[in-house]
Amino acid sequence: MDFRLPDHLVSLLADLDTFIDDVIAPIQARDDNERFFDHRREDSRTDWERDGLPNEEWEALLGEMRRAADDAGFLRYHLPERFGGKGGSNFDMAVIREHLAAKGLGLFNDLQNESSIVGNFPTVLMMEKYGSEAQQEEWIPKMLAGKAGIAFGLTEPNHGSDATWMESRAERDGDEWVINGEKMWNTGVHKATHDFVFARTSGEDGEAAGISCFIVPMANDGVKIEEYYWTFNMPTDHARVSFTNVRVRAEDVLGPVDNGLQVAQLFVHENRIRQAASSLGAAQYCIDTAAEYAKNRRVFGKSLAANQAIQFPLAELHTEAAMLRALIRQTAWEMDGVDHGMEISDKVAMCNYRGNRLVCDAADRAMQTCGGMGYSRHMAFEHIYRHHRRYRITEGAEEIQIRRVAAHLFGFTGAGRGSTAR
Repeated sequence: MDFRLPDHLVSLLADLDTFIDDVIAPIQARDDNERFFDHRREDSRTDWERDGLPNEEWEALLGEMRRAADDAGFLRYHLPERFGGKGGSNFDMAVIREHLAAKGLGLFNDLQNESSIVGNFPTVLMMEKYGSEAQQEEWIPKMLAGKAGIAFGLTEPNHGSDATWMESRAERDGDEWVINGEKMWNTGVHKATHDFVFARTSGEDGEAAGISCFIVPMANDGVKIEEYYWTFNMPTDHARVSFTNVRVRAEDVLGPVDNGLQVAQLFVHENRIRQAASSLGAAQYCIDTAAEYAKNRRVFGKSLAANQAIQFPLAELHTEAAMLRALIRQTAWEMDGVDHGMEISDKVAMCNYRGNRLVCDAADRAMQTCGGMGYSRHMAFEHIYRHHRRYRITEGAEEIQIRRVAAHLFGFTGAGRGSTAR
């Protein structure tokens, strides 16, 4: 087995670095755009008078970055060639995400907004896999051109990790569906044109079957953004949205009726492995930055790095990062060889919860190593911690991920045999 990165990926990473230096860095340096990344970042990004939403100048800057990346041929890398992409693999994306996150904060890869010069397009992939031919022709060009923004409405106020108990209901009325319910943490609806809304269409509470996914125009009567929840890391675009007698055309169901959770599973699975890789990269940034600081900091007449109390915790984290890197790359490689991710969902869960936990541990240790400066906003550790801490809850809380691993380990899913071997 060859563990070296393939030549095309080595070349791509070098091209990305050159693009960042030649194109993106000058945009970031222009017009005091550095305020979005230095110690002023949280305040500069947040419109405190508009429900804590992202500042319009901040979102415009992200849009400029994405257009530049698209023009350079990087943004759509993961998408199929017919959508202007390169058909990049899950393995490629895992390596790319780690590489960019390990470079620290910058316009080239701002994970707080899921914004990167190499884009993540889960809603496009959902449409590509589950949309009808007519839906794909209508929606995918709009989504890629930025003419349609799609939010994702799965979680509810009373039901988070277990979507099978959702209270939102949709009833058929002739050639339309009527939706009633509420969605929580409905991210991005402030600028979305449509929302992927999941609602029960048949069956009983607790059953996976009987839930459908609807493409709901945000402008429809009965759709109301009730409030935005301010979070640990601001700005926020996480809303509670109510749906009262909202009418949706029958042809606006995405995927098979009563089997919407498999549509949601694609969104979650694709995001989890890349999220794990990003967390790994951010953790490595914290470890490397703290180690460099310790080497240059002199205390009591010697380098701070001479103390084993400084060396050992960072060495442990560095070792864990190396082991996790191997698992993430193996899992992403396996994902490229299966029809759907359920065969290796335990591996994806391992990567995700361990990666998200690692970055929080690494950011905390980096703060401690760098002392007062580490705690200040003049270093990136607090921002990294506050952002990645959310991933231990979203996309499936780490307890849910561990439960998934346990289900495979003990054979509760029918897929596990008590072994991680394949």
